[in-house]
Amino acid sequence: MKILNYRIHLKKEPEGGYTVTVPTLQGCVTFGETIDEAIVMAREAILLYVESLVVHGERIPTEEDILEATISVESAHA
Repeated sequence: MKILNYRIHLKKEPEGGYTVTVPTLQGCVTFGETIDEAIVMAREAILLYVESLVVHGERIPTEEDILEATISVESAHA
């Protein structure tokens, strides 16, 4: 069994809770009321997404060749 690692993005929603997206798995989105719940839901969503790819004979995307950086810019309009 191979371990797959995926970055997730958690966005705090104005009405409460957190929307989670998985950038490498297009369309893999879930939600949790708390950060901890959102992470649990993300793990489940990723597992189901990967399982679906396997069932349909599709390639499983990985993040092995992805580099990530954060860039800060100043803006008078933010």
